[in-house]
Amino acid sequence: MKKFGGNVLFLDRDDINTDEIIPAKYLTENFKDALGPYLLEDLKIPGFEVSQIAGKGAVLSRRNFGCGSSREHAPWAFEANGVHIIVAESFARIFRQNMYNCGMLALELSGAVLAELFRDFAPAETALSVDLPGGLLRFTSGGKEKSIPFALTDFERSLVEAGGWVEYAAARY
Repeated sequence: MKKFGGNVLFLDRDDINTDEIIPAKYLTENFKDALGPYLLEDLKIPGFEVSQIAGKGAVLSRRNFGCGSSREHAPWAFEANGVHIIVAESFARIFRQNMYNCGMLALELSGAVLAELFRDFAPAETALSVDLPGGLLRFTSGGKEKSIPFALTDFERSLVEAGGWVEYAAARY
């Protein structure tokens, strides 16, 4: 099972698409690690710089994350950078499933909760810890802390615990 949590990269925008996550010109890469340097290189958000990805283990964003072309390379690029959890209001269906197929977490929170997290935690370095068995996210920054429950289906939990679809299938079939 992968490590979930770490310092949070705040991406305050709706509709971040797979072309912005990993540009199509890199889709010829066959190894996840080769995608790492190109993660979010085409993302346009005021104040965002690719160098902000370094040392992050989690992403917090807005609605419709991972929309656009379906490609497993998008979760792979995050994985190559040590990001195994993305929290957003909603995800494109295929992107979300690709995250779980890779043994990663794509968790949805309400827009109101996300607005509160952005307001209270985005201005400072923030850490996210994940209690997978207990279904709890804990955001901490300085003296501030906020815990938020989350739920997974049994199948999602099985994929995450196995490390992804390939490992899940290898253990069962």
